[in-house]
Order: sequence, then C-alpha cells, then structure tokens
Amino acid sequence: MRLLKTPSVLPGFSVSLGITVLCLSLLVVLPFAMMGLSAAQMGPQAFWQTITEPRVLAAVWLSLKMSFFAMLTNIMFGTLVAWVLVRYRFPGKNLINALVDLPFALPTAVTGIALATLYAPNGWLGRWFDGKIAFTPTGIWIALVFVSLPFIVRAVQPVLEELSDEYEEAAATLGAHRLTVFRRVLLPEMLPALLTGAGMMFARATGEFGSVIFIAGNIPLVSEILPLIIIGKLEQYDVQGASAVALFMLLISFLILFTLNLAQWALSKRAGAKA
Repeated sequence: MRLLKTPSVLPGFSVSLGITVLCLSLLVVLPFAMMGLSAAQMGPQAFWQTITEPRVLAAVWLSLKMSFFAMLTNIMFGTLVAWVLVRYRFPGKNLINALVDLPFALPTAVTGIALATLYAPNGWLGRWFDGKIAFTPTGIWIALVFVSLPFIVRAVQPVLEELSDEYEEAAATLGAHRLTVFRRVLLPEMLPALLTGAGMMFARATGEFGSVIFIAGNIPLVSEILPLIIIGKLEQYDVQGASAVALFMLLISFLILFTLNLAQWALSKRAGAKA
C-alpha cells in the first residue's frame, strides 16, 4: 500500500534550514562576531590589561556572585511558588499566577525605581534596615531575584503539572517521609527543568542593567556592576574597551551555561538509560 504524504504547512527542510541559519546569523552570530572583531583590534596585551583592571574584575565578581545567590534563592522560592500554583486551589490563584509574569511585563527601569524607592534608607522597608539594602550589593541581589523569578517558576510548573500526585501517595503509603518523597520522587523529575530555568535565569541576571542601576549605588569596587563598566567605557568613546569587557563576560556566561547544559544532558541520558 502506498502511503500518501501529507503536505506540511511549513516549507521543506532545505528552505526551513536556510531561513533558520540566516536568522541566527543576522540576529546572534553577526553581532557577537563584530564584538569579537572590535575587541581583537586591541591586541592581546591591551585586551588583557582591560579585563584585568581592578574595577572590571570587581564588577565581574560582583555580577557573578549576586547572580549566583539570586539563582539559589529562586531555585528554592520559585520551586515553592510553582508547587503552590500546581498542587493547591485557593482564591486569587489566577492573580498570583499572573503576578509571576509581572517582571517580564514591567520595564526594567520602572522595576529599579520601585525597588530603590521601597528599600531606600527613607523608604517603607529600607528605614527598618538602617540603609543596608539599597545602594549595596544586597540591593543588587533583591533586584536580580525579582527580575529572574519567572524563569524558575515557568520551567518547573509544567513538570509538576504532568507529574501525578499518585507517586507521592504511593511513596507515603510505603512509609517514606516527606523529605524522602521530595528527594527520591519529585527532585529527579524536576532537576532537568530546574537546570534549564537556572541557566536562563543566570544568563538574564548577569546582564541585567535597568532594574539594578537604580538600587546598586554604583560605588567602584563595592557595588558597581559590569554593565555599568561597559556603559562607562562607551560614554568615553572607548568602543574597543567596552567590547573587550563584554566579550570577557560573554565567555564566562557561555562557560557557565555550557556546564549547566552538560549537566542537563547527563541527567537526561541517565533517565533514558533507566527507562
């Protein structure tokens, strides 16, 4: 019997692949290539001197450290939010579900101004902390937690929706404690999604500018973030220096994301072998 081939709505493989490669080249590869070319014109010695400046290294360390702390915070808090939204029914659930996406909808400058107003030394909450939140690294951490929360929630939520609670009930029936149920039943299923959300969240946090700039304080060697270093070099018409710092941060972020993707691939391969 001859099978009839159903025509596809999309064009053939060759055309689709060509359009995909063209779009990726124009939108992703070409800008990065131009940035690398601009940094390469400095020469190896000037490039090394630029990225090893004390202000640059301090800003890199601060951005990576605060992004990592924000990632850990959202892994715990975001997973809890996703669990509540999936497992429970309560009044206002749809409102809370919509509020999770609020950081995506708000302009980052509006977020930064709101956080700075709230946590400033004379703000509603900042007055109770003796000015130790706004204009300090703690303020940067709060801003990064706010803007990156949806990445974890939206990555874990679909996994929990597909995971039946019958597995939890069966484990509880066999005498497993709640911590054991979470560690042996839930966590292995959520871990690939957690790594995906953590990777996207970390990438967003390391390059965040608008929501952080108003609450960071921007004190050199204390609370100055890396995007501000890049903006400062551009304002001084040092395009090559800005490109060098941006390329350095891009390489660090790529290495971290590559490591997370390798971990996710290893988990998926292990799960497939067990199946």
